Amino acid sequence: MSDAPAEPRGAVYSALSALLDYPSDALVDALPAIDACARDAKGLAKEARAGLARLIGYLGERDLLTLQENYVALFDRGRATSLHLFEHVHGESRDRGQAMVDLLQMYERHGLYLSAHELPDYLPVFLEYLSRLPERDARNLLVETADILQALAAALAKRGSHYGFAIGALLSLAGKGQADAPDAPDDDAHTSVDHRALDADYADEPVRFVGAATPGAAEPVRFYDRRPGRQAAERGEAGRKPAAVKRPGGRTDEAPDEESGEAHER
Repeated sequence: MSDAPAEPRGAVYSALSALLDYPSDALVDALPAIDACARDAKGLAKEARAGLARLIGYLGERDLLTLQENYVALFDRGRATSLHLFEHVHGESRDRGQAMVDLLQMYERHGLYLSAHELPDYLPVFLEYLSRLPERDARNLLVETADILQALAAALAKRGSHYGFAIGALLSLAGKGQADAPDAPDDDAHTSVDHRALDADYADEPVRFVGAATPGAAEPVRFYDRRPGRQAAERGEAGRKPAAVKRPGGRTDEAPDEESGEAHER
């Protein structure tokens, strides 16, 4: 019988959430702990572990400014590589606003409160939510996003991005086999990419998220604090409507209006 400590519930989702979030000094500092978690995570195929090691290596080798510039060029300048789940599902339709409200309410039922600048369909936020759920509930919700993740993995493979390995790891956890992966990833070559060609004829089938009925009892693992809205909620401030947010790529997103169910981008 092994004496190794059990993997904390949801740790792998928290690790992948951190890896896919906008790069920061806190992320760079947390890379050794994230690497250890990825190596020990249950449910990850050998290829997925190797891919995550390459992504972590990339994040550790570049200076922070380069990481941030590459991140914006990759995720904020084309729909096909967007990390906003409902961008792939609803696009610019009015349904996106109500879907955001529903998702935000689902998070809050499980103790996850977002800060004013965050949208609930952002993949790193969704993964942090999964880290709070019982394993079976988290996996069932992850499986519901599989079509989106497969399309995202294919787009990132075409872009030659290390971040494709993180999406591949999520598909591995969802039991969807090996995803498209970049042969020779080079996130520094983003200036030569034709984003319009990558986005052409891009569409996905709608997906519905069905929340777990019972909140998890244990506090999930967090590699660093990225949800300051949690403390605001405890002070009774979480009910306010978030202000419009200026994304790093220059796009401004407005949070959904709970009465009208609309979300706006400009």
